[in-house]
Amino acid sequence: MNRSLAITYWKQFVNDTFVPIGKRLVMIGAVAFLATVPAIAQNSDLQQKLAVVKQSVAENKQRLQQYQWTETTQLTLKGDAKPPSQNMCQYGPDGQVQKTPIGPPPQQPSGGRMKKRIIEKKKEEMKDYMGDVKGLLGMYAPPDPQEMQQAYQAGKVSLNPAEGVVHLVFKDYAQPGDQMTLSFDAASKKITSLNINTYMGESKDAVTLQVQMASLPDGTNYTQRTVLNATAKQLVVTTTNSNYQKLGG
Repeated sequence: MNRSLAITYWKQFVNDTFVPIGKRLVMIGAVAFLATVPAIAQNSDLQQKLAVVKQSVAENKQRLQQYQWTETTQLTLKGDAKPPSQNMCQYGPDGQVQKTPIGPPPQQPSGGRMKKRIIEKKKEEMKDYMGDVKGLLGMYAPPDPQEMQQAYQAGKVSLNPAEGVVHLVFKDYAQPGDQMTLSFDAASKKITSLNINTYMGESKDAVTLQVQMASLPDGTNYTQRTVLNATAKQLVVTTTNSNYQKLGG
Protein backbone atom coordinates (compact mmCIF):
# COMPACT_ATOMS: atom_id res chain seq x y z
CA MET A 1 0.00 0.00 0.00
CA ASN A 2 2.77 2.38 0.96
CA ARG A 3 4.65 1.48 -2.23
CA SER A 4 1.60 2.13 -4.38
CA LEU A 5 1.08 5.47 -2.65
CA ALA A 6 4.74 6.40 -3.19
CA ILE A 7 4.50 5.62 -6.91
CA THR A 8 1.36 7.75 -7.14
CA TYR A 9 3.10 10.67 -5.42
CA TRP A 10 6.15 10.29 -7.70
CA LYS A 11 4.02 10.36 -10.85
CA GLN A 12 2.23 13.44 -9.57
CA PHE A 13 5.58 15.10 -8.78
CA VAL A 14 6.87 14.37 -12.29
CA ASN A 15 3.70 15.72 -13.89
CA ASP A 16 3.70 18.85 -11.73
CA THR A 17 7.43 19.57 -12.09
CA PHE A 18 9.03 18.23 -15.26
CA VAL A 19 6.13 18.36 -17.69
CA PRO A 20 5.60 22.15 -17.28
CA ILE A 21 9.36 22.69 -17.54
CA GLY A 22 9.45 20.67 -20.73
CA LYS A 23 6.55 22.64 -22.16
CA ARG A 24 8.28 25.91 -21.26
CA LEU A 25 11.48 24.75 -22.92
CA VAL A 26 9.56 23.81 -26.05
CA MET A 27 7.85 27.22 -26.04
CA ILE A 28 11.17 29.03 -25.52
CA GLY A 29 12.71 27.06 -28.37
CA ALA A 30 9.76 27.85 -30.62
CA VAL A 31 9.95 31.58 -29.79
CA ALA A 32 13.70 31.60 -30.41
CA PHE A 33 13.22 29.85 -33.74
CA LEU A 34 10.51 32.28 -34.80
CA ALA A 35 12.75 35.19 -33.83
CA THR A 36 15.56 33.90 -36.03
CA VAL A 37 13.34 33.37 -39.08
CA PRO A 38 13.20 37.08 -40.05
CA ALA A 39 16.96 37.41 -39.53
CA ILE A 40 17.61 34.38 -41.74
CA ALA A 41 15.25 35.72 -44.39
CA GLN A 42 16.82 39.18 -44.26
CA ASN A 43 20.33 37.74 -44.53
CA SER A 44 19.26 35.66 -47.52
CA ASP A 45 17.72 38.74 -49.14
CA LEU A 46 20.89 40.74 -48.45
CA GLN A 47 23.04 38.01 -49.97
CA GLN A 48 20.89 37.92 -53.11
CA LYS A 49 20.85 41.70 -53.51
CA LEU A 50 24.61 41.90 -53.01
CA ALA A 51 25.19 39.19 -55.61
CA VAL A 52 23.16 41.18 -58.17
CA VAL A 53 25.10 44.37 -57.38
CA LYS A 54 28.48 42.62 -57.68
CA GLN A 55 27.53 41.05 -61.00
CA SER A 56 26.33 44.41 -62.32
CA VAL A 57 29.57 46.14 -61.27
CA ALA A 58 31.77 43.45 -62.83
CA GLU A 59 29.86 43.42 -66.13
CA ASN A 60 29.80 47.20 -66.27
CA LYS A 61 33.55 47.48 -65.81
CA GLN A 62 34.02 45.22 -68.83
CA ARG A 63 31.80 47.54 -70.87
CA LEU A 64 33.66 50.65 -69.73
CA GLN A 65 36.94 49.21 -70.98
CA GLN A 66 35.63 49.77 -74.50
CA TYR A 67 35.47 53.54 -73.94
CA GLN A 68 37.63 56.59 -73.55
CA TRP A 69 36.30 59.74 -71.91
CA THR A 70 37.18 63.23 -70.68
CA GLU A 71 37.64 63.88 -66.98
CA THR A 72 37.32 67.48 -65.79
CA THR A 73 38.47 68.35 -62.28
CA GLN A 74 37.52 71.61 -60.55
CA LEU A 75 39.12 72.64 -57.25
CA THR A 76 37.68 75.19 -54.86
CA LEU A 77 40.12 76.05 -52.06
CA LYS A 78 38.88 78.26 -49.21
CA GLY A 79 36.12 79.48 -51.49
CA ASP A 80 38.49 80.32 -54.34
CA ALA A 81 37.80 78.37 -57.54
CA LYS A 82 40.97 77.26 -59.34
CA PRO A 83 41.26 76.78 -63.12
CA PRO A 84 39.89 73.35 -64.09
CA SER A 85 42.15 70.60 -65.39
CA GLN A 86 41.30 67.84 -67.86
CA ASN A 87 42.49 64.32 -68.58
CA MET A 88 41.74 61.86 -71.34
CA CYS A 89 40.94 58.57 -69.63
CA GLN A 90 40.72 54.92 -70.61
CA TYR A 91 41.37 51.55 -69.02
CA GLY A 92 44.83 50.07 -69.45
CA PRO A 93 45.80 46.40 -69.87
CA ASP A 94 46.09 46.06 -66.09
CA GLY A 95 42.46 47.05 -65.62
CA GLN A 96 43.37 50.42 -64.10
CA VAL A 97 42.32 53.80 -65.50
CA GLN A 98 45.10 55.57 -67.38
CA LYS A 99 44.96 59.37 -67.56
CA THR A 100 46.65 61.69 -70.07
CA PRO A 101 46.55 65.46 -69.38
CA ILE A 102 44.92 67.53 -72.11
CA GLY A 103 44.30 71.23 -72.56
CA PRO A 104 46.65 74.20 -72.13
CA PRO A 105 49.60 73.85 -69.73
CA PRO A 106 49.27 75.53 -66.32
CA GLN A 107 50.31 79.17 -66.12
CA GLN A 108 53.77 79.88 -64.73
CA PRO A 109 53.86 81.96 -61.53
CA SER A 110 54.87 85.60 -61.85
CA GLY A 111 56.88 87.76 -59.49
CA GLY A 112 60.30 87.53 -57.87
CA ARG A 113 62.36 84.42 -57.23
CA MET A 114 61.23 84.04 -53.61
CA LYS A 115 57.55 84.42 -54.51
CA LYS A 116 57.92 81.86 -57.30
CA ARG A 117 59.50 79.39 -54.89
CA ILE A 118 56.67 79.81 -52.40
CA ILE A 119 54.05 79.37 -55.13
CA GLU A 120 55.83 76.33 -56.55
CA LYS A 121 56.05 74.76 -53.09
CA LYS A 122 52.35 75.27 -52.51
CA LYS A 123 51.58 73.84 -55.93
CA GLU A 124 53.68 70.75 -55.18
CA GLU A 125 51.93 70.31 -51.84
CA MET A 126 48.55 70.60 -53.53
CA LYS A 127 49.66 68.20 -56.26
CA ASP A 128 50.64 65.63 -53.62
CA TYR A 129 47.35 66.16 -51.80
CA MET A 130 45.39 65.78 -55.03
CA GLY A 131 47.23 62.53 -55.65
CA ASP A 132 45.93 61.35 -52.29
CA VAL A 133 42.46 62.60 -53.20
CA LYS A 134 42.42 60.62 -56.46
CA GLY A 135 43.70 57.57 -54.61
CA LEU A 136 40.85 57.95 -52.12
CA LEU A 137 38.31 58.28 -54.92
CA GLY A 138 39.63 55.11 -56.51
CA MET A 139 38.99 53.18 -53.29
CA TYR A 140 35.24 53.76 -53.56
CA ALA A 141 34.24 54.60 -57.14
CA PRO A 142 33.51 52.32 -58.78
CA PRO A 143 32.90 49.85 -55.93
CA ASP A 144 34.98 46.70 -55.97
CA PRO A 145 33.10 43.35 -55.92
CA GLN A 146 35.79 41.67 -53.82
CA GLU A 147 35.78 44.47 -51.23
CA MET A 148 31.99 44.27 -51.04
CA GLN A 149 32.15 40.50 -50.52
CA GLN A 150 34.76 40.85 -47.78
CA ALA A 151 32.59 43.42 -46.02
CA TYR A 152 29.63 41.02 -46.21
CA GLN A 153 31.63 38.10 -44.81
CA ALA A 154 32.76 40.34 -41.94
CA GLY A 155 29.15 41.23 -41.14
CA LYS A 156 29.69 44.85 -42.14
CA VAL A 157 26.80 45.19 -44.62
CA SER A 158 23.17 46.05 -43.92
CA LEU A 159 20.16 46.32 -46.22
CA ASN A 160 17.77 49.27 -46.24
CA PRO A 161 15.27 48.59 -49.03
CA ALA A 162 13.01 51.34 -50.33
CA GLU A 163 10.43 51.46 -53.10
CA GLY A 164 12.25 50.42 -56.27
CA VAL A 165 15.67 51.16 -54.75
CA VAL A 166 18.04 49.03 -52.70
CA HIS A 167 20.34 50.79 -50.23
CA LEU A 168 23.34 48.74 -49.12
CA VAL A 169 25.26 50.25 -46.20
CA PHE A 170 28.91 49.17 -45.89
CA LYS A 171 30.91 49.88 -42.73
CA ASP A 172 34.71 49.64 -42.62
CA TYR A 173 34.59 49.17 -46.41
CA ALA A 174 37.95 50.61 -47.48
CA GLN A 175 39.22 52.06 -44.20
CA PRO A 176 38.37 51.37 -40.55
CA GLY A 177 35.54 53.65 -39.45
CA ASP A 178 34.32 54.64 -42.91
CA GLN A 179 30.81 54.15 -44.28
CA MET A 180 29.55 53.81 -47.84
CA THR A 181 25.89 53.79 -48.82
CA LEU A 182 25.29 52.30 -52.26
CA SER A 183 21.93 52.98 -53.94
CA PHE A 184 20.90 50.43 -56.56
CA ASP A 185 17.95 50.58 -58.94
CA ALA A 186 16.37 47.13 -58.77
CA ALA A 187 14.56 47.50 -62.11
CA SER A 188 17.47 48.65 -64.28
CA LYS A 189 20.05 46.78 -62.14
CA LYS A 190 22.30 49.83 -62.02
CA ILE A 191 23.97 51.81 -59.27
CA THR A 192 22.43 55.29 -59.05
CA SER A 193 24.60 56.91 -56.39
CA LEU A 194 27.20 56.46 -53.66
CA ASN A 195 27.46 58.45 -50.45
CA ILE A 196 30.66 58.01 -48.47
CA ASN A 197 31.94 59.25 -45.13
CA THR A 198 35.65 58.62 -44.81
CA TYR A 199 38.94 60.38 -44.06
CA MET A 200 42.40 61.07 -45.43
CA GLY A 201 45.80 60.42 -43.93
CA GLU A 202 46.84 59.48 -40.45
CA SER A 203 45.21 62.60 -39.01
CA LYS A 204 41.87 61.24 -40.20
CA ASP A 205 40.68 64.50 -41.76
CA ALA A 206 36.97 63.99 -42.34
CA VAL A 207 36.03 63.67 -46.00
CA THR A 208 32.60 63.26 -47.56
CA LEU A 209 32.20 61.94 -51.08
CA GLN A 210 29.06 62.05 -53.20
CA VAL A 211 29.01 60.06 -56.42
CA GLN A 212 26.29 60.44 -59.04
CA MET A 213 25.98 57.70 -61.66
CA ALA A 214 24.44 57.85 -65.15
CA SER A 215 24.01 55.60 -68.18
CA LEU A 216 25.24 55.77 -71.76
CA PRO A 217 22.88 55.05 -74.68
CA ASP A 218 23.95 51.38 -74.75
CA GLY A 219 23.11 51.02 -71.06
CA THR A 220 26.68 51.19 -69.74
CA ASN A 221 26.71 52.71 -66.25
CA TYR A 222 29.41 55.28 -65.44
CA THR A 223 30.47 57.78 -62.80
CA GLN A 224 29.06 61.04 -64.04
CA ARG A 225 30.03 63.37 -61.20
CA THR A 226 31.84 63.18 -57.88
CA VAL A 227 32.02 65.87 -55.21
CA LEU A 228 34.68 65.45 -52.53
CA ASN A 229 34.55 67.77 -49.54
CA ALA A 230 37.64 67.86 -47.31
CA THR A 231 36.49 70.09 -44.47
CA ALA A 232 39.84 70.38 -42.69
CA LYS A 233 41.51 71.66 -45.87
CA GLN A 234 38.49 73.80 -46.86
CA LEU A 235 38.75 72.02 -50.18
CA VAL A 236 36.01 70.90 -52.56
CA VAL A 237 36.98 68.77 -55.55
CA THR A 238 34.34 68.30 -58.25
CA THR A 239 35.09 65.75 -60.95
CA THR A 240 32.92 65.37 -64.04
CA ASN A 241 33.23 62.61 -66.65
CA SER A 242 31.87 63.28 -70.14
CA ASN A 243 32.34 62.79 -73.88
CA TYR A 244 32.38 58.98 -73.78
CA GLN A 245 33.50 57.48 -77.07
CA LYS A 246 34.12 53.87 -78.01
CA LEU A 247 37.73 53.03 -78.73
CA GLY A 248 38.37 52.49 -82.40
CA GLY A 249 34.92 53.82 -83.20
